[in-house]
Amino acid sequence: MEETIVFRFMREEDIDQVVEIEQASFTTPWSREAFYNEMHHNKFAVYIVIEQHKRLIGYCGVWIVADEAHVTNVAILPEHRGKKLGETLMRNLMNLARDRGAKTMTLEVRVSNFIAQSLYRKLGFKDGAIRRNYYTDNQEDALVMWVRL
Repeated sequence: MEETIVFRFMREEDIDQVVEIEQASFTTPWSREAFYNEMHHNKFAVYIVIEQHKRLIGYCGVWIVADEAHVTNVAILPEHRGKKLGETLMRNLMNLARDRGAKTMTLEVRVSNFIAQSLYRKLGFKDGAIRRNYYTDNQEDALVMWVRL
């Protein structure tokens, strides 16, 4: 029997599992301290997690400043990718940002990450500028994408 997948706000006790997802997903993962600071010191930050069988399998974050939302991270554990969880997570994040007064949402994505770009375009994001040498691990450029909420 498949347990229901739950989308909820991140809590402090989730940080260790979020860091595990981060490390499984990115070559330059954020630290535990970075997530702690986001939760306790950044009044603009909001994070959503996906929970299944009492374990986190994905998360995303956003900074909502005035009427703009900036996506900080989106990650799904590798073994749970391809199940539309990232899409559902992003739709939840977009609705949350809209509910909190954001009129636009923006994010950066590696120019080589065609799977993520495809998802974002499906959600209505448009291509914007290129941020040169954005990623510190290999100086890869980032594509800035945005959507009107």
